[in-house]
Amino acid sequence: MASSEQHANQSNGRVLIIDDDRQLAGMLLEYLEKQGFVVDVAGTGEDGLDRIHADRPDLVVLDVMLPGIDGFAVLDKIRLAGNLPVIMLTARGEEGDRILGLMGGADDYLPKPFNPLELSVRIKAVLKRSQSDQPVAQTMRTGPMSLDSAKCLLTVHNSEVKLTAAELHAMELLMRHQGEVLSRARLTEFALNRPLEAYDRSIDTIISRLRGKLEKAGIPKECIKSLRGHGYVLDADSLDSLGDG
Repeated sequence: MASSEQHANQSNGRVLIIDDDRQLAGMLLEYLEKQGFVVDVAGTGEDGLDRIHADRPDLVVLDVMLPGIDGFAVLDKIRLAGNLPVIMLTARGEEGDRILGLMGGADDYLPKPFNPLELSVRIKAVLKRSQSDQPVAQTMRTGPMSLDSAKCLLTVHNSEVKLTAAELHAMELLMRHQGEVLSRARLTEFALNRPLEAYDRSIDTIISRLRGKLEKAGIPKECIKSLRGHGYVLDADSLDSLGDG
């Protein structure tokens, strides 16, 4: 693999693929390099973590089924070390794996087999939202919550709440439209930068994880209300009753 310094100014991003399927990994490496990415490959979770520690990529493509420590364990270690974007590869039909991945902090998932073009599109979408440099005019505040989109930072009672890029974007849209019911399709478009797919529960998993993090920070999870058949709404009144930050 060419050094990161050589490609820093001309690549679409640096991607690490962690997958023990050598044929698939080799095909993805060749395809993504043609798409302008700088790509590295690791065949085990342990090797992948070592490479992340030695030379942090911009995004990780992580298979669930790995020899040694599996993809979920690798994801846990990545999340403990920081907010590195991760797209998980799951076996087709294994909805439980997709939910576990999203609950564990994956930014998106893709079931195997898949079209390499779709993976490239997903990578670009995740990188776009994780590296967003479009500042807002002012920080948004609701009760004890404060969200600075320019810094990608959410605080509750002045303490940082660590969110994935997808969670932060979902929270941003909810805060921008407090009291307004937002459809699952609209939230998916904004949070994941892709259309809502049939039988896709990704945004529901993201909202569930977001509620859990807010609850740990002292915000009742009911502040994000679910309206069956319609979508989600941020209840500003319940937040205002908690006081400001």
